[in-house]
Amino acid sequence: MSTEPPPGAGSAGMFTTPDGQRVAFTFALVSSLFLLWGFCNGMIDVMDKHFQEELHLTLAQSATVQFAHYLGYFLMSIPAGWLATRLGYKGGIIFGLLMVAAGGFWFVPATSIAQFWAFLVGVALIASGLTFLETIANPYTTVLGDPKYAATRINLAQSCNGIGWIFGPIAGGIFFYGKDAAGKSTGSETLYIPYAAIAVVVVVLAAVFWFAPVPDIRTRHEESPVDASAGPAGRKANRTLAYLLFLANAVALTFIVGLILWTFIDLYKQADTADAAVAAWKEHGPAVRKILLVVECVIAAVLVFALLPVYRKLPSDSMWSTPHFSAATLAQFFYVAAQAGIFSFLINYMTSQTPPIPSSWASGWFKSWFETNKDGILQFSNQGASNLASLGFACFLAGRFTGAGLLARFSAHKMLGIYALVNVLVCLLVFLKLGWLSVICVFASYFFMSIMFPTIFALGIFNLGPAAKKASAFIVMAIMGGAILPKQMGAVADHYDMSRAFIVPLGCFVLVALYGFLWPRLSGADSLRGVATTKGH
Repeated sequence: MSTEPPPGAGSAGMFTTPDGQRVAFTFALVSSLFLLWGFCNGMIDVMDKHFQEELHLTLAQSATVQFAHYLGYFLMSIPAGWLATRLGYKGGIIFGLLMVAAGGFWFVPATSIAQFWAFLVGVALIASGLTFLETIANPYTTVLGDPKYAATRINLAQSCNGIGWIFGPIAGGIFFYGKDAAGKSTGSETLYIPYAAIAVVVVVLAAVFWFAPVPDIRTRHEESPVDASAGPAGRKANRTLAYLLFLANAVALTFIVGLILWTFIDLYKQADTADAAVAAWKEHGPAVRKILLVVECVIAAVLVFALLPVYRKLPSDSMWSTPHFSAATLAQFFYVAAQAGIFSFLINYMTSQTPPIPSSWASGWFKSWFETNKDGILQFSNQGASNLASLGFACFLAGRFTGAGLLARFSAHKMLGIYALVNVLVCLLVFLKLGWLSVICVFASYFFMSIMFPTIFALGIFNLGPAAKKASAFIVMAIMGGAILPKQMGAVADHYDMSRAFIVPLGCFVLVALYGFLWPRLSGADSLRGVATTKGH
């Protein structure tokens, strides 16, 4: 049923809409979606090490898990919004849940196929379904009651997301890195179990949503009082700077497409078959990648001149004519790239870069967290490192809550710049291999990454008026950075080691810091406060 609550109708409350509908049960159901995608994302981030050992992949190759995950988000972000508009809240949620279930059940035959590509299909399917759920659930929580409690409701729902992200790595550690009585890994036989269980739960949840009251509430939204044609802060934007940033986005998109093709070529090269065509790819793959790189550079050079007349025709109120938006898409790309790299390689870092561990630690309940390596040195086991990933996500969640308070008092762009600079320092200390100090810095990076996604998002759509909704879709699509850069981080780790690989996120955080500190110049505004830390990955 579609309702449009008139002003002042009914007695509104936290879970009572302005027209008198009680929606506490509906809110609880929607909050379970936040728990679901947090749990799924948490498991994804501890999966790489399993494939490295079971399929004998390099770190760069195993990062294709993140490629498949974020590719699903990238490809489905706009279709999800389009379908959600036509299906309504209930239809969109059920459609997303069924996609997640399809991905979860796919892991059962994927385990029998035992090929990397088969698992990646499941990862991409689940990510595509989660895209629908995130696209719908975030705004839906804001209309399930009195509008003045919207921020409180979405923060409550997001706390469920944080809980899921904490427990996801623990479940992943149990089933991805379990061992039998003889000490032999059982991960290959049990990897499908948590995903099949999620699929069953999700099918039941979809049935509950089908019969549950999920009102299709529509509200009147006020557009920005600022005249969009006047540009940000009522002044004319720097067209030269805006063009350069517009061009940078176009060039980045060109290289993204090239890297997607590169990744598929690499997957074909990894195929375990005697097919002559595959053998040819394995032999000539490096040459093909070099040719692809040259083609990308040529296209990028052509774009410099080809896009200038196109840009000149853009109206002054176009979002691409505002430097702070174009720069936000780039900043978000590099932030998610850094986040995905650190999250996905935490297990590799903890199992290879920590100092020798005292034998007294490996006792009692924590015994399974440790193992002796081939040199007789006690170190974290894969399962123990997975549990530590949960600690990292707890730090991330703590950063979200404390960051929300700080963002209410201080300028958002300054907070973003400072947090990014701290992470530059943190990554440098990890790079320098300073023992336990470097280990602590890895977890500190989780804390200081916490506010970046929602803050960049808010700064990017600032003062865009009617264009803000469309602009937000492009900023969300920028999470494709999480599909691309982790492979570069893995390549550095393959050549040197995991500590040295932190030079990649370090460079990303430098660019994020630049965006934060230069934002007033890009936007023409002094500051932005009161950013909600309720969006993000």
